[in-house]
Amino acid sequence: MEVTRNFDLLDRYKTLYIKDDALCAKHNGKWIKYSSDDYYEYSHNFCSGLLSLGLTRGEKIITVTSNRPEWNFADLGMSMIGIIHVPVFTSLTPEEYEYIINHSGAGMVIVSDNKLAKLIKPAVTNTGLVERFYSFDEIPDIKNWKEILEIGKKNREKFSVQIEKLKKSIAPDDFATLIYTSGTTGTAKGVMLSHKNLVSNFISASKVFNLNPTDKYLSILPLCHVGGRMGNYQTQYSGSSIYYAESMGTIAANLQEIKADGFDAVPRIIEKFYEVIISKGKKLKGFKHSLFFWAVKLGLRYEPFGANGWFYEQKLRIADKLIFSKWREALGGNVRIVGCGGASLQPRLERIFWAAGIKILNMYGLTETSPIITINRIEKGKVKLGSVGMTIEDVEVKIAEDGEILCKGPDVMIGYYNDPVLTKSAFDQEGWFHTGDIGHIEKDRFLMVTDRKKEIFKLSNGKFIAPQIIENIFKESMLIDQIIVVGEHEKFASALISPNFKYFDELIALNRLSRVNNEDLVQLPEVKALFNTEIEKLNNRLSPPERITRFRLVHDEWSPASGELSPTLKLRRGYITKKYQKLLEEVYMK
Repeated sequence: MEVTRNFDLLDRYKTLYIKDDALCAKHNGKWIKYSSDDYYEYSHNFCSGLLSLGLTRGEKIITVTSNRPEWNFADLGMSMIGIIHVPVFTSLTPEEYEYIINHSGAGMVIVSDNKLAKLIKPAVTNTGLVERFYSFDEIPDIKNWKEILEIGKKNREKFSVQIEKLKKSIAPDDFATLIYTSGTTGTAKGVMLSHKNLVSNFISASKVFNLNPTDKYLSILPLCHVGGRMGNYQTQYSGSSIYYAESMGTIAANLQEIKADGFDAVPRIIEKFYEVIISKGKKLKGFKHSLFFWAVKLGLRYEPFGANGWFYEQKLRIADKLIFSKWREALGGNVRIVGCGGASLQPRLERIFWAAGIKILNMYGLTETSPIITINRIEKGKVKLGSVGMTIEDVEVKIAEDGEILCKGPDVMIGYYNDPVLTKSAFDQEGWFHTGDIGHIEKDRFLMVTDRKKEIFKLSNGKFIAPQIIENIFKESMLIDQIIVVGEHEKFASALISPNFKYFDELIALNRLSRVNNEDLVQLPEVKALFNTEIEKLNNRLSPPERITRFRLVHDEWSPASGELSPTLKLRRGYITKKYQKLLEEVYMK
């Protein structure tokens, strides 16, 4: 069945994939499953309910919710009658919510739980724009979304003709959703995406992931994130069952419970998996310890499709049987494919997980491109580990003279909401969208992304520094959780480092030492000496201008909640440099 608007997924799913576990989420320790029929009915009842409340085409509804099946019912229910869905991250500040409500002009907000309701209610009150406020969970004094379902079910027949008429009137090029960028720098921009933008991308992605109706996929990325949403749609297009992870802390347990065939991730999740696996390997003794790290060393040299030769492949078979098979078992035993994007993935992690039989499909794109521009495949000749792959179907890429990555295709946004000047500046005269990223193409097909154009800085000696490349090298160290490289207009590059405090917890436990707090830990001479040795070792992999001359350890663990990371776990460079201004002044002795 042809899909040209996102809500066409409903008819396709109901017709082609009759199943009891189309969408699933855990509640009170039990997986609650919605069938393909449930999906269709709930979405149409919600759609009818919105019409019963008097909402009309072109109005906007904000959702601020955790990942859950109800998000889908609301999403496609809105879409069928031309209401613009504005999905927003759950980790923003009240001021950011207030900005988005004002900027979008949304008249209705749906939250998932009481905590979010309390956070967002002041923004709702301050704007005076929101007429309707609902929640998915039962919360005292707040209307529940089931009221919309009930009134919709009651009036379903009354509005059936109107709904079908509205559905037929919606064209692929029509405005479907408004997504606010996560805002690593400055104010979030409202990106307008059409049905064609979304549909072209998820259909093309489905051909790459090649999931099937018997597969179970664990959804981890927030559905408000364009990558999470694309994965959500492409999985439904393939007829696979979607299980929503309870939280970031339960991912491994959820993968084991459902025996997932795949999942989506950002690089930070892959890094955490690797850190846990390596920490367990370090606890092994004697021959088992040696065997484990022999396999790791072997995996870090992996090249796909037997490129390392017959002897390497024989050793890999042994490593797989003894070590890597256990890695897969820890993730449920069935995981074969992982979609990864949103930030720069360390090539060594991509390589070792491929060696372990877990194919990480590294991809590249932006909210403005719905999101995939390029992606690695699993077929021979269509993957280059360390790259972000080849262009996805119907998308073109070229590199500008200054190294910026330019893009054309059906995935490229309509524009920025209420900002024609910014929209115009994002495109050149030939219609190429300027991504703001720097990169180059290898072997005439594989895109290599090196950094954000705005993040590259120049030292006082005129040498340019691309911080992401350096940061990824240093994040290979088990000592480092997060690092930011700085030094614009200075004589040398420096860094602020948030240590991997879990590493020190294990070290302290093994040596039966007393645990000091983080603030005291980073001041210990032996800890500073350990980092000095590590920095010196890693600096040898860099050119002289790129080397970290000075660094400072911070006692904070960086996260979206504390503000140093965006909701998609990217460094918020402006926030970090402002927060640690005095420390940076000390680094450069100003």
